[in-house]
Amino acid sequence: MKKGKVVLVGTGFVGMSMAYSMLNRGGISELILIDIDKDKTIGEEMDLSHGLPFAPQKMIIKAGDYSECKDAQVVVITAGVAQKPGQTRLELAEVNAKIMKQVAESIKASGFNGVIVVASNPVDIMSYVVWKVSGLPHNQVIGSGTVLDTARLRYLMADYLNLSSQNIHAYIMGEHGDSSFVPWDHAYIGCKKVKDVMKDNGHPMEDLKKIHQSVIDAAYKIIEKKKATYYGIGMSLNRIVRAIIDDENAILTVSTYLDHKYGQDDIYIGIPAVIGKNGVRELVELSLNDYEQEKLDNSCKVIKEMRENSIDKIING
Repeated sequence: MKKGKVVLVGTGFVGMSMAYSMLNRGGISELILIDIDKDKTIGEEMDLSHGLPFAPQKMIIKAGDYSECKDAQVVVITAGVAQKPGQTRLELAEVNAKIMKQVAESIKASGFNGVIVVASNPVDIMSYVVWKVSGLPHNQVIGSGTVLDTARLRYLMADYLNLSSQNIHAYIMGEHGDSSFVPWDHAYIGCKKVKDVMKDNGHPMEDLKKIHQSVIDAAYKIIEKKKATYYGIGMSLNRIVRAIIDDENAILTVSTYLDHKYGQDDIYIGIPAVIGKNGVRELVELSLNDYEQEKLDNSCKVIKEMRENSIDKIING
């Protein structure tokens, strides 16, 4: 395994936003681009490489194939189709599940034994598909989960409170979608509970609900105005990959496997987890109140119902 070698499967807006952020930040020794559109992959390789003279460090960038996965430390999957007008999330899941199965089979055939990071939507279901097909331990397959949702939450809270987002310690859990929730009892500003900060500064608690709703609405508004979202998720993927490559043991709300945790099992969903060189080192188990547990259970129900309708047949077919 080559430390710092990353393979990107899917050179669309999301994948290339991640690649561009990696080029600017550094910390990656080698970046391999894979896509069904070979010419586009070569073009992306050329375009990124021409920026290397201004990058913080040397990095090998090249178009490749799945054989390159064999000695990679991380494979990031952004391949798949976007949801079309009038298309249900289940229909999208069925299309992308077939793509994920093919991708995971190709990665497995290379002998890859690093960490796979999935960003394709619906990400919780796609992470489950990749785990099942790849044959890797579940800690080595994670999804982007609610990492972007959490970043949006911290940005909006920091703006509301006029504080640095680095001092906002709050998380969004559950499905990467409308059924997500914020465990506010575990949210802090620095070392002080968010609820106490709101109370002491005369801010109505109702505003916390409005901030969370703004997070849920964010993607819809961005898509309405510019057709797609990609910079935020690109930066989020870079953050996850950096935690793996540098063995940071950072706490991130990735989509990870629950094995009789939080009252759930055999499901991928967004939960705070410690992320290091082997993927998920451990889950951060929070004591949820009844309302929060109900929200998590509902998120899991939404995901499992979608999966059981047809996704399991695709996996086993």
